[in-house]
Amino acid sequence: MIAIAIDDEPIALDVVTAHAAKVPFIELKATFTNAFDAIVYLQQNKVDLIFLDIKMPDISGIDFLKSLNMPPMVVFTTAYSEHAVKSFELDALDYLLKPFPLSRFLKACNKALELYNLRNRKDLPESKFIFIKDGYEQIKVLLEDISYFEASGNYTQIHLSDKKTLSTRVTLNEMQLLLPPNQFIRTHRTFIIARSKISKFDRTQVWIENKSIPIGATYAHCLQDLC
Repeated sequence: MIAIAIDDEPIALDVVTAHAAKVPFIELKATFTNAFDAIVYLQQNKVDLIFLDIKMPDISGIDFLKSLNMPPMVVFTTAYSEHAVKSFELDALDYLLKPFPLSRFLKACNKALELYNLRNRKDLPESKFIFIKDGYEQIKVLLEDISYFEASGNYTQIHLSDKKTLSTRVTLNEMQLLLPPNQFIRTHRTFIIARSKISKFDRTQVWIENKSIPIGATYAHCLQDLC
Protein backbone atom coordinates (compact mmCIF):
# COMPACT_ATOMS: atom_id res chain seq x y z
CA MET A 1 0.00 0.00 0.00
CA ILE A 2 1.20 3.51 -0.81
CA ALA A 3 1.23 5.74 2.27
CA ILE A 4 2.19 9.25 3.33
CA ALA A 5 2.55 10.84 6.76
CA ILE A 6 1.62 14.37 7.82
CA ASP A 7 2.81 15.87 11.11
CA ASP A 8 4.19 19.27 12.00
CA GLU A 9 6.80 17.63 14.28
CA PRO A 10 9.76 16.12 12.37
CA ILE A 11 10.55 13.78 15.27
CA ALA A 12 7.04 12.30 15.03
CA LEU A 13 7.54 11.76 11.31
CA ASP A 14 10.82 9.99 12.04
CA VAL A 15 8.94 7.55 14.29
CA VAL A 16 6.33 6.82 11.61
CA THR A 17 9.07 6.42 9.00
CA ALA A 18 11.01 3.98 11.19
CA HIS A 19 7.90 1.93 11.99
CA ALA A 20 6.70 1.89 8.37
CA ALA A 21 10.09 0.62 7.18
CA LYS A 22 9.48 -2.54 9.24
CA VAL A 23 6.03 -3.25 7.77
CA PRO A 24 6.55 -5.10 4.48
CA PHE A 25 3.24 -4.13 2.87
CA ILE A 26 3.54 -0.38 3.61
CA GLU A 27 5.50 1.86 1.22
CA LEU A 28 5.85 5.28 2.83
CA LYS A 29 6.35 7.47 -0.24
CA ALA A 30 6.50 10.91 1.39
CA THR A 31 6.27 12.80 4.69
CA PHE A 32 5.07 16.36 5.23
CA THR A 33 5.35 18.92 8.01
CA ASN A 34 3.07 21.22 6.01
CA ALA A 35 -0.45 19.92 5.34
CA PHE A 36 -0.91 22.15 2.31
CA ASP A 37 2.09 20.57 0.60
CA ALA A 38 0.41 17.21 1.23
CA ILE A 39 -2.76 18.42 -0.51
CA VAL A 40 -0.74 19.21 -3.65
CA TYR A 41 0.90 15.78 -3.46
CA LEU A 42 -2.49 14.04 -3.14
CA GLN A 43 -3.75 15.86 -6.23
CA GLN A 44 -0.90 14.45 -8.26
CA ASN A 45 -0.30 11.00 -6.77
CA LYS A 46 -2.25 7.90 -5.80
CA VAL A 47 -2.20 7.29 -2.06
CA ASP A 48 -3.92 4.45 -0.20
CA LEU A 49 -3.23 5.46 3.40
CA ILE A 50 -2.44 8.63 5.37
CA PHE A 51 -0.89 8.76 8.84
CA LEU A 52 -2.27 12.11 9.97
CA ASP A 53 -1.57 14.26 13.02
CA ILE A 54 -4.54 16.18 14.44
CA LYS A 55 -3.11 19.26 16.16
CA MET A 56 -1.19 21.15 13.49
CA PRO A 57 -0.79 24.86 12.77
CA ASP A 58 -2.97 26.52 10.11
CA ILE A 59 -5.23 23.48 9.62
CA SER A 60 -6.07 20.60 11.94
CA GLY A 61 -5.91 17.02 10.79
CA ILE A 62 -9.68 16.78 11.16
CA ASP A 63 -10.27 19.83 8.96
CA PHE A 64 -7.68 18.52 6.52
CA LEU A 65 -9.58 15.23 6.21
CA LYS A 66 -12.89 17.07 5.75
CA SER A 67 -11.36 19.05 2.87
CA LEU A 68 -10.69 15.92 0.79
CA ASN A 69 -13.45 14.89 -1.60
CA MET A 70 -12.37 11.26 -1.92
CA PRO A 71 -10.00 10.69 1.00
CA PRO A 72 -7.71 7.67 1.27
CA MET A 73 -7.77 5.54 4.40
CA VAL A 74 -6.64 7.57 7.42
CA VAL A 75 -4.94 6.64 10.67
CA PHE A 76 -4.78 9.57 13.09
CA THR A 77 -1.56 9.97 15.09
CA THR A 78 -1.84 12.37 18.01
CA ALA A 79 -0.81 13.06 21.60
CA TYR A 80 -4.38 14.02 22.53
CA SER A 81 -7.26 11.62 23.21
CA GLU A 82 -10.15 14.10 23.20
CA HIS A 83 -10.59 13.94 19.41
CA ALA A 84 -11.08 10.17 19.26
CA VAL A 85 -14.87 10.24 18.88
CA LYS A 86 -14.75 12.91 16.17
CA SER A 87 -12.12 10.99 14.25
CA PHE A 88 -14.24 7.84 14.08
CA GLU A 89 -17.26 9.89 13.01
CA LEU A 90 -15.09 10.77 10.01
CA ASP A 91 -14.49 7.06 9.39
CA ALA A 92 -10.84 7.15 10.43
CA LEU A 93 -9.43 3.64 10.32
CA ASP A 94 -7.60 3.94 13.64
CA TYR A 95 -6.43 6.40 16.27
CA LEU A 96 -2.86 6.12 17.57
CA LEU A 97 -1.92 7.93 20.77
CA LYS A 98 1.69 9.13 20.87
CA PRO A 99 4.04 7.67 21.78
CA PHE A 100 2.87 4.44 20.14
CA PRO A 101 5.01 1.28 19.90
CA LEU A 102 5.64 -0.67 16.72
CA SER A 103 3.12 -3.34 17.81
CA ARG A 104 0.29 -0.78 17.97
CA PHE A 105 1.37 0.77 14.67
CA LEU A 106 1.38 -2.67 13.06
CA LYS A 107 -2.16 -3.33 14.31
CA ALA A 108 -3.35 -0.17 12.55
CA CYS A 109 -1.51 -1.19 9.38
CA ASN A 110 -3.14 -4.62 9.46
CA LYS A 111 -6.56 -2.95 9.65
CA ALA A 112 -5.63 -0.88 6.62
CA LEU A 113 -4.46 -3.95 4.72
CA GLU A 114 -7.70 -5.81 5.46
CA LEU A 115 -9.79 -2.91 4.18
CA TYR A 116 -7.50 -2.43 1.17
CA ASN A 117 -7.91 -6.08 0.21
CA LEU A 118 -11.69 -5.91 0.60
CA ARG A 119 -11.93 -2.81 -1.56
CA ASN A 120 -9.79 -4.38 -4.24
CA ARG A 121 -11.50 -7.74 -4.42
CA LYS A 122 -12.27 -8.29 -8.08
CA ASP A 123 -15.43 -10.23 -7.29
CA LEU A 124 -16.93 -7.56 -5.03
CA PRO A 125 -18.81 -5.56 -7.72
CA GLU A 126 -20.40 -8.81 -8.90
CA SER A 127 -21.76 -9.72 -5.45
CA LYS A 128 -25.45 -10.59 -5.45
CA PHE A 129 -26.01 -11.25 -1.77
CA ILE A 130 -24.57 -11.07 1.73
CA PHE A 131 -25.02 -13.31 4.75
CA ILE A 132 -26.39 -11.68 7.91
CA LYS A 133 -25.73 -13.31 11.26
CA ASP A 134 -28.88 -13.85 13.32
CA GLY A 135 -28.07 -15.69 16.54
CA TYR A 136 -26.35 -18.90 15.49
CA GLU A 137 -27.67 -18.71 11.93
CA GLN A 138 -26.43 -16.95 8.80
CA ILE A 139 -29.30 -15.56 6.72
CA LYS A 140 -28.80 -14.97 3.00
CA VAL A 141 -30.05 -11.53 1.90
CA LEU A 142 -30.15 -10.50 -1.75
CA LEU A 143 -28.57 -7.07 -2.28
CA GLU A 144 -31.37 -6.10 -4.66
CA ASP A 145 -33.86 -6.49 -1.78
CA ILE A 146 -32.06 -4.00 0.48
CA SER A 147 -33.26 -0.39 0.62
CA TYR A 148 -30.89 1.01 3.24
CA PHE A 149 -28.84 0.24 6.35
CA GLU A 150 -29.20 2.18 9.60
CA ALA A 151 -26.76 2.21 12.52
CA SER A 152 -28.13 1.37 15.95
CA GLY A 153 -25.25 1.32 18.43
CA ASN A 154 -23.22 -1.84 17.82
CA TYR A 155 -26.02 -3.19 15.65
CA THR A 156 -27.08 -2.44 12.09
CA GLN A 157 -30.72 -2.38 11.01
CA ILE A 158 -31.24 -3.67 7.46
CA HIS A 159 -34.37 -2.23 5.87
CA LEU A 160 -35.71 -4.32 3.01
CA SER A 161 -37.88 -3.25 0.10
CA ASP A 162 -40.77 -5.43 1.38
CA LYS A 163 -40.81 -3.27 4.56
CA LYS A 164 -39.22 -5.98 6.68
CA THR A 165 -36.27 -5.11 8.91
CA LEU A 166 -33.40 -7.34 9.98
CA SER A 167 -30.97 -6.60 12.79
CA THR A 168 -27.42 -7.87 13.10
CA ARG A 169 -24.65 -7.30 15.64
CA VAL A 170 -22.32 -5.66 13.14
CA THR A 171 -21.38 -1.97 13.14
CA LEU A 172 -22.19 0.15 10.11
CA ASN A 173 -18.47 0.58 9.39
CA GLU A 174 -18.04 -3.20 9.34
CA MET A 175 -21.13 -3.60 7.18
CA GLN A 176 -19.79 -1.12 4.65
CA LEU A 177 -16.81 -3.39 4.05
CA LEU A 178 -19.15 -6.15 2.87
CA LEU A 179 -20.95 -4.03 0.28
CA PRO A 180 -20.03 -3.38 -3.36
CA PRO A 181 -19.50 0.41 -3.73
CA ASN A 182 -21.16 0.46 -7.13
CA GLN A 183 -24.44 -0.58 -5.49
CA PHE A 184 -24.39 1.22 -2.14
CA ILE A 185 -23.29 4.63 -0.92
CA ARG A 186 -22.85 6.11 2.54
CA THR A 187 -24.65 9.42 3.01
CA HIS A 188 -24.39 9.82 6.78
CA ARG A 189 -22.54 8.29 9.72
CA THR A 190 -25.72 6.32 10.50
CA PHE A 191 -26.96 5.48 6.99
CA ILE A 192 -25.88 3.52 3.90
CA ILE A 193 -28.37 3.51 1.03
CA ALA A 194 -28.93 1.42 -2.09
CA ARG A 195 -28.31 3.50 -5.19
CA SER A 196 -31.06 1.72 -7.13
CA LYS A 197 -33.69 2.61 -4.51
CA ILE A 198 -33.16 6.39 -4.65
CA SER A 199 -36.26 8.27 -5.81
CA LYS A 200 -34.88 11.82 -5.46
CA PHE A 201 -32.36 13.91 -3.53
CA ASP A 202 -31.27 17.46 -2.79
CA ARG A 203 -28.27 19.01 -1.04
CA THR A 204 -29.20 17.82 2.46
CA GLN A 205 -31.25 14.65 2.06
CA VAL A 206 -32.06 11.72 -0.16
CA TRP A 207 -35.30 9.79 -0.44
CA ILE A 208 -35.67 6.02 -0.52
CA GLU A 209 -39.29 5.80 -1.69
CA ASN A 210 -41.02 7.98 0.97
CA LYS A 211 -38.26 7.73 3.56
CA SER A 212 -36.08 10.84 3.93
CA ILE A 213 -32.46 10.11 4.82
CA PRO A 214 -30.02 12.90 5.73
CA ILE A 215 -26.78 13.68 3.91
CA GLY A 216 -24.20 14.42 6.60
CA ALA A 217 -21.81 17.33 6.22
CA THR A 218 -18.79 15.04 6.12
CA TYR A 219 -20.47 12.95 3.41
CA ALA A 220 -21.46 15.84 1.15
CA HIS A 221 -19.04 14.50 -1.47
CA CYS A 222 -21.50 11.64 -2.03
CA LEU A 223 -23.60 14.09 -4.06
CA GLN A 224 -20.96 13.86 -6.80
CA ASP A 225 -21.58 10.13 -6.96
CA LEU A 226 -25.35 10.56 -7.01
CA CYS A 227 -25.35 13.02 -9.91
